[in-house]
Amino acid sequence: MSLITTVMALIVMTSLIAWAVAAWVHNRAEALHLVQIPNDRSSHAHPTPNGGGLGIVVAGSLSGFCLVLFSGWGLGGFVLGLAAVLAAVGLRDDFAHLSARVRFGTQVVVCAGLLFVLGDLPTLAIRVGFEFQVVGWLLFGLLLLLGVWWINLFNFMDGIDGIAGTQAVFMLLAGAALATWSHPESMSSPALIWMLFVAAATAGFLIVNWPPAKIFMGDVGSTWLAFMVFALALLSVQAGWLNYAVWLVLAAVFVTDATVTLLTRMLRGERWYEAHNRHAYQRLSRRWQGDRHAGQRSVTLLVVTVNGLCLAPLAWACMQWPEESVTFVVVAYVPLVLTALWLGAGRPEPL
Repeated sequence: MSLITTVMALIVMTSLIAWAVAAWVHNRAEALHLVQIPNDRSSHAHPTPNGGGLGIVVAGSLSGFCLVLFSGWGLGGFVLGLAAVLAAVGLRDDFAHLSARVRFGTQVVVCAGLLFVLGDLPTLAIRVGFEFQVVGWLLFGLLLLLGVWWINLFNFMDGIDGIAGTQAVFMLLAGAALATWSHPESMSSPALIWMLFVAAATAGFLIVNWPPAKIFMGDVGSTWLAFMVFALALLSVQAGWLNYAVWLVLAAVFVTDATVTLLTRMLRGERWYEAHNRHAYQRLSRRWQGDRHAGQRSVTLLVVTVNGLCLAPLAWACMQWPEESVTFVVVAYVPLVLTALWLGAGRPEPL
């Protein structure tokens, strides 16, 4: 059996495992105390099972374990272990709320551990008339900050049906496609194959999370998945397949909405660390909800469209003309920032 045939078979199996575990959690949610009761900050109207992201964790971790076992990829084993720590804390938080200090502290330790394990990463070169290089401990600190922020913002953006799962699938498949385009030899790398497996696990979960969702991802899934996207992105950069700008562009929708919302709430003097439903995507979902699920489905499909038609080509441009990456990043982010501000991200609803 060829490598491609084997990988395709494992992709299908990974999707099925993720779906089966999520379905099991759905059926056992009440007994497991994993039912989310709606409140004034929720985007759902009825009690809904939570923690379905455990399916992504189980299927994605099993596929990663197989890659480590059969390829001897030691680095993958470290990533797998770090991700498992985050998933365990996330699952505990889904059962009973953990303090922000515990969750944040774990994220910092896990992201720092990832950066230590990876070792030297390529210099981040920013060209804006002159070239500014971020290296050494400055690069370590910046990536640590970005990693922790990415995990949190991904969790913040997991607020309507299907949106977090489709974002992860897009980023992983687009990253894998661009890596294969630029470096065909990457197709046989465990890191790239793991991208496909994690995307497949997420797709399997989306079967039960697509609007109207039968079950939510929960912190167990959102934190694990966000960390895996971050880790796999850094692995692709370290291997020289992709650059930092590519991933910054692919993440633009989530980064923009979460960041604009946070900064707006901070400038308004609000308790920005408290849960809310004022993200741009949530406000747009409420505007479009002829019924609640139609609004969420429309917003999720809009994000898919923006990602595929606008951001994927710009990410490709970052690979094709890396010396112009700053321009492509600005072109990606400015319209999204203006749109988020226009939609009132972070502001209370008008009376």
